[in-house]
Amino acid sequence: MRKKVFIIAEMSANHNGNKQTAFNTIKAAKEAGADAIKLQTYTADTITIDSKKDDFKIKGTIWEDRYLYDLYKEAYTPWEWHEELFRIAKEEGIVCFSSPFDISAVDFLESLHNPIYKIASPEITDIPLIEYTASKGKPMIISTGIATDEDIQLAVDTCRAVGNNDITLLKCTSSYPAPIEEANLSMIPDLAKRFDVQSGLSDHTIGSIAPIVATALGATVIEKHFIINRSIGGPDSSFSMIKTEFTEMVKAVREVEKALGKIDYTLTEKQKSSRVFSRSLYVVENIREGELVTEKNVRSIRPGFGLHPKYYKEILGKKANKNLKKGDAFELDFLK
Repeated sequence: MRKKVFIIAEMSANHNGNKQTAFNTIKAAKEAGADAIKLQTYTADTITIDSKKDDFKIKGTIWEDRYLYDLYKEAYTPWEWHEELFRIAKEEGIVCFSSPFDISAVDFLESLHNPIYKIASPEITDIPLIEYTASKGKPMIISTGIATDEDIQLAVDTCRAVGNNDITLLKCTSSYPAPIEEANLSMIPDLAKRFDVQSGLSDHTIGSIAPIVATALGATVIEKHFIINRSIGGPDSSFSMIKTEFTEMVKAVREVEKALGKIDYTLTEKQKSSRVFSRSLYVVENIREGELVTEKNVRSIRPGFGLHPKYYKEILGKKANKNLKKGDAFELDFLK
């Protein structure tokens, strides 16, 4: 039977700079049914530099014309919060892990016994970071939003070169929010097959359709941005799910898992009992002893208590060994 889908609530910047909001987000994610809460571990200085050159100005996103340094200074999760966030998650019974954005973040997270590492889409080309992170021997989850197939292969090969084969690739559309028509969820099973890994979805679309379809396509991980209340604002608030929405998504994913079930041709007791409505051979007109069985007096009909229809041609033209009445379930013993 397939493994249960691992559902991640991505906190990202949705604490909006308030530590208590971060605590509340962890608790709400657990209540909503998430298996894990994910942080991001960086500072503005570890992810970029403070430059006002045009290269560092954001274009074509919801953060239009903002500078990278300013955005990340607003969005980062203070490192001094991490230990307490991990502790609260443990108390709540939810997995807490993070995305590192440089080697110093990996070292810091190792000191907190971070159990899983997530490589964000833009970092898939940072091979030294992937190599160092994978060398820690923890499960690696890698988003592929900006990646070519060569980028993906190199990232996977880098993990394997340091002995780490616990790799999950996430289909991701790096738009915020992402148009549903660009989700390309058919890539989920292809990622698994092509790169011989687990695969899943890091979703930036609005709503639950993409996670539900992804589950049906074999996703083992679903990641979705989570916020306790969109009114608190923040860089990611517009495409994040609130608790009620996330709860409904989790419920839908779990229902899909139940519906998918497993490959099993044996019948359940309920299915066996329903076989009474299958076809079988019945006497449909009275037959006298010695009379021939014909298409007129024996037919394949419901219910299923009579002889299997596969014997139909075999019994035609043979003589009955006793009087048979309309409605009798036919048996081979009725023949001379």
